[in-house]
Amino acid sequence: MKVRVRFAPSPTGYLHIGGARTALFNWLFARHHGGKFILRIEDTDAARNTEEAVRVILDGLHWLGLDWDEGPLTPEATGPCRGDYGPYFQSQRRELYMDRVQDLLRAGHAYEKDGAIKFKMSREPVIIEDLVVGEIKRQLTDREELDPDFVIVRSDGQPVFHLVNVVDDIDMQITHVIRGEDHISNTSKHLALFRAFGVTPPKYAHIPLILNQDGSKMSKRDKGASLTTYQAEGFAPEAVVNYLCLLGWSPKDNREIMSREELIERFDLPQVLRHNARFDYQKLVWMNGEYITRMAPDRYYELAVHALAHAGIDTNRYPLPYVKAALDTCKEKIDLFAELPAFAGFYFTEALSYEPEAAQKEFTPENRPRLARLREAFAQLDTFDAATLEATLKKLAAELGVKAGVLVHPTRLACTGRTAGPSLYHLLEVLGKERVLQRLDRALERMG
Repeated sequence: MKVRVRFAPSPTGYLHIGGARTALFNWLFARHHGGKFILRIEDTDAARNTEEAVRVILDGLHWLGLDWDEGPLTPEATGPCRGDYGPYFQSQRRELYMDRVQDLLRAGHAYEKDGAIKFKMSREPVIIEDLVVGEIKRQLTDREELDPDFVIVRSDGQPVFHLVNVVDDIDMQITHVIRGEDHISNTSKHLALFRAFGVTPPKYAHIPLILNQDGSKMSKRDKGASLTTYQAEGFAPEAVVNYLCLLGWSPKDNREIMSREELIERFDLPQVLRHNARFDYQKLVWMNGEYITRMAPDRYYELAVHALAHAGIDTNRYPLPYVKAALDTCKEKIDLFAELPAFAGFYFTEALSYEPEAAQKEFTPENRPRLARLREAFAQLDTFDAATLEATLKKLAAELGVKAGVLVHPTRLACTGRTAGPSLYHLLEVLGKERVLQRLDRALERMG
């Protein structure tokens, strides 16, 4: 049996982190088994769906690197699809759904009531053989006991989720449905529809929910609930993919940092955990920092330059070797690429502004002659590398009878405008002799 799975989001606002993880689990399962991953946009509710929301979904999947394998051929297809496939849109498949409704009506499985069409639901308990949860016996609730039948076409003629979901799974030959545990109540209805159509249902795997750290359900207002948060705050998509895998899945050897190739090789449903996962934003930040530290240079430069450009910093005005050398001093110092504009922005501007409190503390009359002496010592150097700069500063500090920090702090402020940042001696080497002397001159002028 060739594995065929799908991700079927509703474009109603944003891509929830739970939805992103569902897409990821489906994608990994398909890639692990050499199967197909299908993207299907459930947009039958025209009043709630927007084109912008569709774009958010496609952009999010593209950012995560989740490509889909088939769909309608279209010259306008966008996103990480294979070939020129766009996603399936349910709004374009209405005739197929209505044909199936007629089949149900003719077979006596559905009936019209108050302008709508309802499906005749079995009064017996439904058994769900779930690949993650195990066997589930779904009894009718007290409310369903009174009327277990459910609407499949609204009075306005629009087919509803339960119907289109099942029809699409039949037409697209879906073999496995991997979705959140909150869909279990829907699955009994869907199994009944499959039986009514005379079709063997796919295998179901309901994955655990993602909760906040305190155990509460994650709402769209909670930090980290929207995938766009990670795109905006400078996370590496590969780190987010890695972390999302660990929310409800375990490789069984306590490993946490894994490449995409390793995840594909190791991911399967038997390792999906039964209990709900708790989202830890700080752990994700830590993992992102680990990814940055281990990242291949070209990938690091790509994401770093993008983050700087997003903040309005144009690195194209500087020689490429200079840009790379500047970014190299930051690689093991940041956890998020969004930190780079503040951390490294001084490399890419000639109009420094100083932190006010730091300037008041460091740019003092007492420090001026010391900084002037250091400026002259730097000016006399023929070799302007980190080791020489460090030795020069420490030698002068000894001559002045002060600790090195007395010179380090005003020098850092003069050359970066900040009190924290990359290693001082390495950043001075990258800035170069001419630029360092100019910045020291400007600081000395400010100090009077």
